[in-house]
Amino acid sequence: MATEQELDMNSAQGISRRELRDLVREQLRVLLDQNNLTGAKALLVPVKAPDIAEAIEGLPETMQALAFRLLPKDDAAEVYEHLESNVQQLLIEDFKRQEVLDIVDKMSPDDRAKLFDELPAKLVRRIVDQLSHAEREATALLLGYEASTAGRIMTPKYISLKEEMTVDDALARIRRLADTTETIYYLYVTDNTRCLTGIVSLRDIVTSHPQQLVSELVTRDVVSVTTDEDQEEVARIIQRYDFLAVPVVDRENRLVGIVTVDDVIDILEEEATKDIYALGGVQAGDDDYFQTNLVTVAQRRVVWLLVLLVTNAVTGAIIRGQDDILKQVVSLASFIPLLIGTGGNVGAQSSTVVIRGLNIDQIRSGPLRVIRREAVAGALLGMMLGTMVCVGAMLFQYPPAVAISVGVSLMAISTLAATAGSVLPFLFQSVGFDPALMSAPFITTAVDMLGVLTYFTVARFMLARFNGG
Repeated sequence: MATEQELDMNSAQGISRRELRDLVREQLRVLLDQNNLTGAKALLVPVKAPDIAEAIEGLPETMQALAFRLLPKDDAAEVYEHLESNVQQLLIEDFKRQEVLDIVDKMSPDDRAKLFDELPAKLVRRIVDQLSHAEREATALLLGYEASTAGRIMTPKYISLKEEMTVDDALARIRRLADTTETIYYLYVTDNTRCLTGIVSLRDIVTSHPQQLVSELVTRDVVSVTTDEDQEEVARIIQRYDFLAVPVVDRENRLVGIVTVDDVIDILEEEATKDIYALGGVQAGDDDYFQTNLVTVAQRRVVWLLVLLVTNAVTGAIIRGQDDILKQVVSLASFIPLLIGTGGNVGAQSSTVVIRGLNIDQIRSGPLRVIRREAVAGALLGMMLGTMVCVGAMLFQYPPAVAISVGVSLMAISTLAATAGSVLPFLFQSVGFDPALMSAPFITTAVDMLGVLTYFTVARFMLARFNGG
């Protein structure tokens, strides 16, 4: 069995972080199977909190609580914050009352609020009542704000200064509060009513004369967010200005908390996951998709599939309505999959780039310019693909009317698909829906219907021209 020294040696020899996590998880499982609790406890000593959390998550449910109890009390709360919500809930059910309180009381307020969102209300009330006064007030503050807002994800643990303080006074305050605050790199200056008046960096404090006043170092132009600001917009602000944290103020400009960059990383991952699920036509839940029971998974996925089933039935009805021309020229049917497949792919490409541009606020030139650009791109793609397919059809000795119909239809369908794929996300956004709901499956089926109509309309015209009708 690997000892602490062997693990360090493996790391030094170039083992990757993921391989090291897998190694810890497997060795932890073996040690617990052997009931070697002393060895398991020693194994976890040099491992970082996020890696311990991932190792515990990989264990069978029967071992998770046992492994967690091996952690020192000072480390348990930090590891607990990194666990998935379903594992957190499982551990709470297994723990004794005082064990739960010790862990939850040491959690940061924003992580605690996130945990409480996942727990039954009755259990939350019981835990909150037993928290220390300071932690109970901090938690109540966050839970009072709407979900997915700056107020809900902020931490009220920050360091504030007064303008009349000297640098010496500021350093003394920083030393006193450093262990209980989220970050010390930004120091927020407030007046007697707690209104935010400026910001000072730790660098300025450390490099200034001890008797210099904070008012001489303060930066007045502060970027802040309000408590009701959407969490995704907060993430964009921190990303845009390369902040480590951003202050959160209420309607009276009173400082109530800060949102730190580590929270923003979680938000970006969460929002990206929701968008990806939406693009695939899957309803995203708040829990881990791969830990969700199959009945819930089916319920989330069936909604879009029913919509697609209905629209595909309409496409089938359109094709059945063209029986007369298909009986005359059977070879027309062989190109239907090619046309609707290409149209769906072009539409999905356009919708994907537009939706992504909207979600990351990258589109600044106005909808019309974007739509026109995508329409032109679709036309160019259609010309290239249509020409190749037309020439290929003639080489395979299809009737000229059919070959030309396919080529012209492909150009029209590509242009139409690219236009629809760029228009519909803007349309959804304008009526207040998430543009990601205009997902690739929906675009594909919508273009299928329009593509089939376009194809048979062009084919009727071309056959009439070539047949002298």
